[in-house]
Amino acid sequence: MKWFDGVRKGFDNMRKRQWTYLLLFFLFLFFLSTGCAHRRAASSQAVPENMERDQNRQITTAEAEQIPSDPDMEDNDDEGFFEDEFEEEAIKVADPLSPWNRAMFHFNDKLYFWALKPLARGYKAITPDFIRTGVKNFFRNITTPIRLVNCILQAKGNAAAVEFSRFVVNTTIGVLGFGSPADKYPKLASPDAEDLGQTFGNYGLGNGFYLVWPILGPSTLRDSIGRAGDFFLDPVSYVSPAEASMGIRAFDTVNNTSFRIGDYESLKKSAIDPYTALRDVYLQVRQKKIKE
Repeated sequence: MKWFDGVRKGFDNMRKRQWTYLLLFFLFLFFLSTGCAHRRAASSQAVPENMERDQNRQITTAEAEQIPSDPDMEDNDDEGFFEDEFEEEAIKVADPLSPWNRAMFHFNDKLYFWALKPLARGYKAITPDFIRTGVKNFFRNITTPIRLVNCILQAKGNAAAVEFSRFVVNTTIGVLGFGSPADKYPKLASPDAEDLGQTFGNYGLGNGFYLVWPILGPSTLRDSIGRAGDFFLDPVSYVSPAEASMGIRAFDTVNNTSFRIGDYESLKKSAIDPYTALRDVYLQVRQKKIKE
């Protein structure tokens, strides 16, 4: 059996080297984003454009003031709505790897329409809703360590207590998490999902720059590093062999997609540039989660 031990040690060393290369790659991206962050916010060519935008805004404002106000149409919430929209449009993240990102966007787009969507539709057609819901509950339950640890890191004591309580109730009464009896108790309402990328953002770490990964989809440098950290908090990561772990994640992805068929299609159909639209939506959603 010595030869078997030698082979196993060899695989272990290869796995360690892979993690080392991955860490070095993320460090390289981090330093690259730091350089991008120190560049001037706008070039001299952007000044006339900004002046032109300001002039257009002034003209638009002047025209708006000439429109008679209608008391029946006034709503105090509209002001807050437009302020929120302005804040969302103000999110700016560098995209120095745009050629790579667009290539990966098109790769993921084809992967969705040619493989993931057909699989999800077929799976949905033959699988009862209560089974799909049970699978969704199960995977949410076993990934509790990710949310629990990040709640603690963000000093969200109440949310951490709720996550732990939900895990105990759903694992026991809910039969390993396939059921979610904790939802019946208002005090155990599911808190916002937390991850390491949000924790970094809560600490004040910026996005770095925008990234699109094959299969994984849109991300940023900060969220990519956070995802690598969450990997070690996910129990599925410790399933052996690695092929089994990948199969479990693929099954979880297909099951989740079966609940969201049509969402991506609607976004893509309504967007002039789907790549830009998906990027903006991703950044806005992540910013909102960090603020919450």
